[in-house]
Amino acid sequence: MTMPNFLVIGAGKSGTTSLYHYLQQHPDVYMSPVKEPKFFALEGLGIYFRGPGDKEVMTQTSGNRAVLEIGEYERLFDGAGGAKALGEASPIYLHSPQAPARIRHYIPDAKLVAVLRNPIERAYSAFLHQVRDGREWLGFREALHAEEGRIQKDWAPGWHYQRVGFYHEHLSRYYDLFGTDNIRVHLYEDLSESPVSVSQDIFRFLRVDDSFVPDTSLRHNVSGIPKSKALVALIKRPNPLKSAAKAILPEKTRKRLSMNLQNRNLSKAPPMPEETRMELIEAYREDVLKLQDLIGRDLSGWLAVKKP
Repeated sequence: MTMPNFLVIGAGKSGTTSLYHYLQQHPDVYMSPVKEPKFFALEGLGIYFRGPGDKEVMTQTSGNRAVLEIGEYERLFDGAGGAKALGEASPIYLHSPQAPARIRHYIPDAKLVAVLRNPIERAYSAFLHQVRDGREWLGFREALHAEEGRIQKDWAPGWHYQRVGFYHEHLSRYYDLFGTDNIRVHLYEDLSESPVSVSQDIFRFLRVDDSFVPDTSLRHNVSGIPKSKALVALIKRPNPLKSAAKAILPEKTRKRLSMNLQNRNLSKAPPMPEETRMELIEAYREDVLKLQDLIGRDLSGWLAVKKP
């Protein structure tokens, strides 16, 4: 049975896609070809999400499709060869109530990596991600007020803009089961400002050569407001142009072209309304203060009121 020995557990919209690609470049690290199999969150539950487009996103043939059966999950790592560190990156694991115990069951000695972003900024970025993909029609504040109802109706975690950001609550489950030595936590700011240093720290954590320098030049999974909805549809949906490109261009080249095209189509989002920011600061205050003690980092900046 081939299983990973480490997992990137989140948080979503905190640089995990970029981190996946940085780790993937290391010769002694094997990352699952499906980036987000979500297995430990969905085993035994299936794809039960009922939000607009949720089923299509979960079952797409791209790197984010859900893997629900243990046999299929194991096969994701068949190509690991002699790699020392085998991993995958499913941000849903951080806030999934089921995932910690399932990971402990299958991989009791797993090493876990988390990247945490200011939960207020993360919530807005997650909202903009849905806007970018043409799925969100409400304004940010309206969407926050609609969130609990959406959760009750089993909409996917991508719609849980505020809920995902209670990191202390979510991480505590992992610390209780795996202890501090098997968990490495970085902040989004660390990864954004020093991606090579963060990658090398994780290489050390995984006990592989930490002198390796990954290419960190490409920006992955950027959020923003689309300039052209038609171009979004062209990038996201099957079409003759994509089929022709697939026939003549290597996968790595296609991904880079698609990413660059998508990023160029995004304009800067408007700033978050201050009233909404203040509401979120108060909502997260207690959790952030507890998280500081848990991970030993000063997070006071997350609760600071931005000056106009």
